[in-house]
Amino acid sequence: MTTPATATFEELLLPVLDGAYATALHLTRERQDAEDLVQEAALLACRGFGGFRPGTNFRAWFFRILSNAFYSRYRRRRREGTALELEDTPELYLYARTAGAGLHGRSEDPAGLLLDRLDQEEIGAAVDALPEEYRMVAALYLLQDFSYQEIAGILEVPVGTVRSRLHRARRMLQRGLWRIAEERGIIRELVQTGEEAH
Repeated sequence: MTTPATATFEELLLPVLDGAYATALHLTRERQDAEDLVQEAALLACRGFGGFRPGTNFRAWFFRILSNAFYSRYRRRRREGTALELEDTPELYLYARTAGAGLHGRSEDPAGLLLDRLDQEEIGAAVDALPEEYRMVAALYLLQDFSYQEIAGILEVPVGTVRSRLHRARRMLQRGLWRIAEERGIIRELVQTGEEAH
Protein backbone atom coordinates (compact mmCIF):
# COMPACT_ATOMS: atom_id res chain seq x y z
CA MET A 1 0.00 0.00 0.00
CA THR A 2 1.61 3.23 -1.13
CA THR A 3 1.22 6.47 0.74
CA PRO A 4 0.33 9.93 -0.58
CA ALA A 5 3.36 12.02 -1.47
CA THR A 6 2.12 15.04 0.52
CA ALA A 7 1.25 13.28 3.81
CA THR A 8 2.94 14.47 7.00
CA PHE A 9 4.78 12.14 9.36
CA GLU A 10 1.96 12.31 11.92
CA GLU A 11 -0.70 11.54 9.27
CA LEU A 12 1.22 8.45 8.23
CA LEU A 13 2.15 7.32 11.74
CA LEU A 14 -1.22 7.46 13.50
CA PRO A 15 -2.94 4.70 11.45
CA VAL A 16 -0.11 2.21 12.08
CA LEU A 17 0.35 2.73 15.83
CA ASP A 18 -2.27 0.22 17.02
CA GLY A 19 -0.85 -2.56 14.86
CA ALA A 20 2.69 -1.62 15.85
CA TYR A 21 1.79 -1.76 19.55
CA ALA A 22 0.05 -5.14 19.13
CA THR A 23 3.14 -6.52 17.39
CA ALA A 24 5.48 -4.98 19.95
CA LEU A 25 3.43 -6.58 22.74
CA HIS A 26 3.83 -10.01 21.14
CA LEU A 27 7.55 -9.42 20.70
CA THR A 28 8.36 -8.05 24.15
CA ARG A 29 5.62 -9.84 26.14
CA GLU A 30 5.34 -6.84 28.49
CA ARG A 31 3.05 -3.79 28.13
CA GLN A 32 5.63 -1.27 29.34
CA ASP A 33 8.35 -2.74 27.12
CA ALA A 34 5.95 -2.70 24.15
CA GLU A 35 5.12 0.96 24.77
CA ASP A 36 8.81 1.80 25.08
CA LEU A 37 9.61 -0.09 21.87
CA VAL A 38 6.89 1.69 19.86
CA GLN A 39 7.97 5.04 21.29
CA GLU A 40 11.59 4.32 20.38
CA ALA A 41 10.58 3.25 16.85
CA ALA A 42 8.44 6.37 16.43
CA LEU A 43 11.33 8.58 17.51
CA LEU A 44 13.72 6.80 15.13
CA ALA A 45 11.16 7.07 12.32
CA CYS A 46 10.65 10.77 12.98
CA ARG A 47 14.39 11.38 12.89
CA GLY A 48 14.76 9.31 9.72
CA PHE A 49 11.62 10.58 7.98
CA GLY A 50 13.73 12.51 5.50
CA GLY A 51 14.91 9.15 4.15
CA PHE A 52 11.37 7.87 3.60
CA ARG A 53 10.42 7.88 -0.07
CA PRO A 54 6.96 9.43 -0.54
CA GLY A 55 4.61 7.18 -2.46
CA THR A 56 6.04 3.97 -0.95
CA ASN A 57 4.63 1.78 1.84
CA PHE A 58 5.00 3.74 5.09
CA ARG A 59 3.57 0.88 7.19
CA ALA A 60 6.25 -1.55 5.97
CA TRP A 61 8.93 1.14 6.41
CA PHE A 62 7.81 1.79 9.99
CA PHE A 63 7.64 -1.91 10.86
CA ARG A 64 11.22 -2.31 9.58
CA ILE A 65 12.28 0.39 12.04
CA LEU A 66 10.25 -1.31 14.80
CA SER A 67 11.85 -4.70 14.10
CA ASN A 68 15.35 -3.21 13.98
CA ALA A 69 14.72 -1.42 17.28
CA PHE A 70 13.51 -4.67 18.80
CA TYR A 71 16.52 -6.64 17.58
CA SER A 72 19.03 -4.07 18.78
CA ARG A 73 17.28 -3.68 22.14
CA TYR A 74 16.80 -7.39 22.83
CA ARG A 75 19.80 -8.90 21.05
CA ARG A 76 21.42 -9.94 24.33
CA ARG A 77 18.28 -11.90 25.28
CA ARG A 78 18.20 -13.79 21.98
CA ARG A 79 18.74 -17.24 23.47
CA GLU A 80 16.91 -16.74 26.75
CA GLY A 81 13.48 -18.13 27.50
CA THR A 82 12.89 -20.34 24.49
CA ALA A 83 9.63 -21.93 25.54
CA LEU A 84 9.11 -24.13 22.49
CA GLU A 85 11.64 -26.26 20.64
CA LEU A 86 11.41 -27.18 16.97
CA GLU A 87 13.47 -30.35 17.14
CA ASP A 88 10.82 -32.28 19.06
CA THR A 89 7.88 -30.97 17.01
CA PRO A 90 7.24 -33.40 14.13
CA GLU A 91 5.58 -32.40 10.87
CA LEU A 92 1.76 -32.58 11.08
CA TYR A 93 1.92 -32.51 14.89
CA LEU A 94 -1.62 -31.16 15.31
CA TYR A 95 -2.97 -33.68 12.80
CA ALA A 96 -1.39 -36.56 14.72
CA ARG A 97 -2.61 -35.29 18.10
CA THR A 98 -6.20 -34.72 16.91
CA ALA A 99 -6.18 -38.22 15.37
CA GLY A 100 -4.91 -39.70 18.63
CA ALA A 101 -7.71 -37.94 20.52
CA GLY A 102 -10.32 -39.44 18.18
CA LEU A 103 -11.38 -36.12 16.66
CA HIS A 104 -10.95 -37.14 13.01
CA GLY A 105 -14.26 -38.99 12.82
CA ARG A 106 -16.11 -35.89 13.98
CA SER A 107 -14.93 -33.31 11.47
CA GLU A 108 -13.29 -32.99 8.07
CA ASP A 109 -11.03 -30.38 9.69
CA PRO A 110 -10.24 -31.57 13.23
CA ALA A 111 -7.46 -28.99 13.64
CA GLY A 112 -9.96 -26.27 12.66
CA LEU A 113 -12.43 -27.69 15.19
CA LEU A 114 -9.79 -27.25 17.87
CA LEU A 115 -8.64 -23.79 16.71
CA ASP A 116 -12.24 -22.52 16.58
CA ARG A 117 -12.41 -23.09 20.34
CA LEU A 118 -9.34 -20.92 21.01
CA ASP A 119 -9.72 -17.15 21.25
CA GLN A 120 -7.30 -14.50 19.95
CA GLU A 121 -5.72 -14.15 23.39
CA GLU A 122 -4.90 -17.87 23.52
CA ILE A 123 -3.50 -17.85 19.98
CA GLY A 124 -1.51 -14.74 20.88
CA ALA A 125 -0.10 -16.58 23.91
CA ALA A 126 1.15 -19.35 21.60
CA VAL A 127 2.79 -16.76 19.33
CA ASP A 128 4.35 -15.10 22.39
CA ALA A 129 5.97 -18.41 23.40
CA LEU A 130 7.88 -18.71 20.12
CA PRO A 131 11.61 -18.02 20.06
CA GLU A 132 12.40 -14.44 19.01
CA GLU A 133 13.25 -14.91 15.32
CA TYR A 134 10.13 -17.01 14.72
CA ARG A 135 7.92 -14.79 16.89
CA MET A 136 8.75 -11.78 14.72
CA VAL A 137 7.82 -13.52 11.45
CA ALA A 138 4.67 -15.09 12.93
CA ALA A 139 3.48 -11.76 14.39
CA LEU A 140 4.03 -9.92 11.11
CA TYR A 141 2.35 -12.63 9.00
CA LEU A 142 -0.40 -14.01 11.23
CA LEU A 143 -1.31 -10.90 13.21
CA GLN A 144 -0.47 -8.02 10.84
CA ASP A 145 -1.20 -9.71 7.47
CA PHE A 146 2.06 -8.67 5.81
CA SER A 147 3.00 -10.69 2.71
CA TYR A 148 6.19 -12.77 2.50
CA GLN A 149 7.75 -10.06 0.33
CA GLU A 150 6.81 -7.30 2.76
CA ILE A 151 8.18 -9.26 5.72
CA ALA A 152 11.40 -9.89 3.79
CA GLY A 153 11.70 -6.13 3.27
CA ILE A 154 10.89 -5.32 6.89
CA LEU A 155 13.38 -7.82 8.30
CA GLU A 156 15.89 -7.28 5.47
CA VAL A 157 16.20 -11.02 4.80
CA PRO A 158 15.52 -13.09 1.65
CA VAL A 159 11.94 -14.27 1.01
CA GLY A 160 13.20 -17.86 1.38
CA THR A 161 14.28 -17.07 4.94
CA VAL A 162 10.81 -15.71 5.70
CA ARG A 163 9.20 -18.88 4.31
CA SER A 164 11.56 -21.10 6.29
CA ARG A 165 11.02 -19.24 9.57
CA LEU A 166 7.26 -19.15 9.08
CA HIS A 167 7.19 -22.89 8.34
CA ARG A 168 9.13 -23.57 11.53
CA ALA A 169 6.98 -21.12 13.49
CA ARG A 170 3.84 -22.93 12.35
CA ARG A 171 5.29 -26.26 13.50
CA MET A 172 6.09 -24.84 16.92
CA LEU A 173 2.70 -23.12 17.11
CA GLN A 174 0.95 -26.47 16.62
CA ARG A 175 2.58 -27.80 19.77
CA GLY A 176 1.89 -24.58 21.68
CA LEU A 177 -1.77 -24.46 20.62
CA TRP A 178 -2.29 -28.11 21.55
CA ARG A 179 -0.73 -27.46 24.97
CA ILE A 180 -3.00 -24.45 25.56
CA ALA A 181 -6.06 -26.42 24.45
CA GLU A 182 -5.16 -29.20 26.89
CA GLU A 183 -4.58 -26.75 29.75
CA ARG A 184 -7.93 -25.02 29.10
CA GLY A 185 -9.78 -28.37 29.01
CA ILE A 186 -10.79 -27.88 25.38
CA ILE A 187 -9.46 -31.29 24.26
CA ARG A 188 -11.32 -33.04 27.08
CA GLU A 189 -14.56 -31.21 26.17
CA LEU A 190 -14.23 -32.09 22.49
CA VAL A 191 -13.55 -35.76 23.26
CA GLN A 192 -16.47 -35.95 25.73
CA THR A 193 -18.81 -34.21 23.30
CA GLY A 194 -17.82 -36.72 20.63
CA GLU A 195 -18.46 -39.66 22.97
CA GLU A 196 -21.92 -38.32 23.87
CA ALA A 197 -22.79 -37.94 20.19
CA HIS A 198 -22.24 -41.68 19.52
